[in-house]
Amino acid sequence: MAKYFDVHPDNPQPRTIGSIVDSIRSGGLVAYPTDSCYALGCQLGNREGLGRIRTIRNLDDRHHFTLVCQNFAQLGQFVQIDNDVFRAIKAATPGSYTFILPATREVPRQLQHPKKKTVGVRIPDHVVTQAVLAELGEPLLSSTLLLPDEAEPLTQGWEIKERLDHVVDVVVDSGDCGTEPTTVIDFSGGTAEVVRRGAGDTLRFE
Repeated sequence: MAKYFDVHPDNPQPRTIGSIVDSIRSGGLVAYPTDSCYALGCQLGNREGLGRIRTIRNLDDRHHFTLVCQNFAQLGQFVQIDNDVFRAIKAATPGSYTFILPATREVPRQLQHPKKKTVGVRIPDHVVTQAVLAELGEPLLSSTLLLPDEAEPLTQGWEIKERLDHVVDVVVDSGDCGTEPTTVIDFSGGTAEVVRRGAGDTLRFE
């Protein structure tokens, strides 16, 4: 049965954030809100958690997982980025974007696209997510909480608790969460390619 945490959306309770992070560090799989929609997340080196996300979402090995980072300094440890791309991403973060970039050696091989050796990264503009990332001190391995054969991601904490009670370890609820997934921009070829139009404005990349 999943632990359920009701977190204040503007002033997250430090003790609650600490309990959430303790569960993540203990190998837990968390459903948590972001600035675009709910996501599933676990610690970067958690292979079991990775497998559980694949099972819940019925994903194949070509799926791009995302490293959800607290800030740009953290993001830079995991992707290769030149000056032009740096400026473009810096101007758009934090925000509802996922960027696909060549992965560094810090990224476990099973998280990289098997042929392109790329990984998705993002910096969310969400108070609760930022509090969790700050306490954790490293990125969360994440994927949008979109269940197989469903057109829309889950957005209500209570519904996620009901439906995923026995397949996740933690549900974080901080009120309304957006229904639109991130805009995905692929920079792996050196220039911006809009892969998915979502919550983030694409005009700056077109």
